[in-house]
Amino acid sequence: MHVVIVGCGRVGSTLGRELVSAGHTVAVVDRKAEAFSRLGESFTGQKIMGIGFDRDVLIEAGIQKAGALAAVTNGDNSNILIARVAREEFGIERVVARIYDPKRAEIYERLGIATVATVKWTSERILRRILPDLPAVEWTDPSAKVVLVERELPKAIVGTRVLSLDSAIARVVAIRRLGTAIIPTADTVVQEGDVAYVAAEIKSLETFDKSLVVATGKDH
Repeated sequence: MHVVIVGCGRVGSTLGRELVSAGHTVAVVDRKAEAFSRLGESFTGQKIMGIGFDRDVLIEAGIQKAGALAAVTNGDNSNILIARVAREEFGIERVVARIYDPKRAEIYERLGIATVATVKWTSERILRRILPDLPAVEWTDPSAKVVLVERELPKAIVGTRVLSLDSAIARVVAIRRLGTAIIPTADTVVQEGDVAYVAAEIKSLETFDKSLVVATGKDH
């Protein structure tokens, strides 16, 4: 996958290095040339100096072939503008914007732009939204048998009751919806964009993930 990262601070540079290490192509954009020193000499991606919401700069960064974009500058307004340009003008589906203001973040979650607050999230969590196939372990118990994982629920099961996903091997303990976590009740149904926090035995994770694929057939 080709990924465009706008902002080469600590988060942006970390994302850039890790994505390159994972075998992806990366273009990092920053308005200050000295910011690229954070990437290190071994970084093989593009380094583009310019304003991240400038259409020509994004095209130079390969936005037209990109599978994802992360807007992680120090400014909320810039990140939102970059994210909207990526979504609305270039049709990029996997767009993540770092937002410091939680109220503003909630608004943009409603518009379909995934947001992360620096107080609560790290570059590793941004990576999971860009590359959803990566393992997403939030917590592991001391015996290393039970984990709490984050799973994006597929569109195919929208309308299914959340608790119908529970089984002897896994439990959905919370849902993140529009930037806010909720505890599912018997009446809670899956909505598009929902992310589930699932408690399961490590050995059963693969089985749970497979169950998401066939969950469409369950009663709504």
